[in-house]
Amino acid sequence: MKLPRSSHTDKPWRIHELTPDFTVEDVWALPTPGGPDDFPRLLENFGSGNFPEGAPLIVRVLWEARWKLGRLFGWDDENGGLGTRVPMLLDRLPDDLRAAPRGPDLGDLPFSSLYQLDDEWAAEMANRTVHGVLHLSWVPDESGGYRGQMAVLVKPNGRRGAAYMALIKPFRYLFVYPALLGIIGRGWQASTAGARPTP
Repeated sequence: MKLPRSSHTDKPWRIHELTPDFTVEDVWALPTPGGPDDFPRLLENFGSGNFPEGAPLIVRVLWEARWKLGRLFGWDDENGGLGTRVPMLLDRLPDDLRAAPRGPDLGDLPFSSLYQLDDEWAAEMANRTVHGVLHLSWVPDESGGYRGQMAVLVKPNGRRGAAYMALIKPFRYLFVYPALLGIIGRGWQASTAGARPTP
């Protein structure tokens, strides 16, 4: 379920210290009901997820098309990313976050983990169109339990980056986010079933 931006901005997350020049693009409630100590399980599932391989065909086609366009237009070349086009947020970390665990490796997804806390994790990526942050958190839900929350923060690279974000927005909302949330939800259900003691 899509949430208002205030669901992220009104919380005292540490990521705010690092991203005052970023815009909150999207905030989503994740289908991951659990208890107060289940955040590590969310991160483990997220890091071992099968996106985009497990997504519907249309999402896999769009994903592959994006990377082909990136190669064609040079969006993802090595001089357009972290530490080259933009400074790494990793370099902005205060001492306590620098000493914290980094968090999961996302495999083929183009994100680099920044830090992991008891209820918050962040990773960054950059190319020639945008500098982005993926933020996962663990929040109380309306039923007295807890659930995951995902926020996407962006800093587009000038007009080209803003145009790129506007162009991909309908595809994200119609295809990518529903597929990603479905994969997260199915992974969560499977891990929950696996965590139940056998009678």
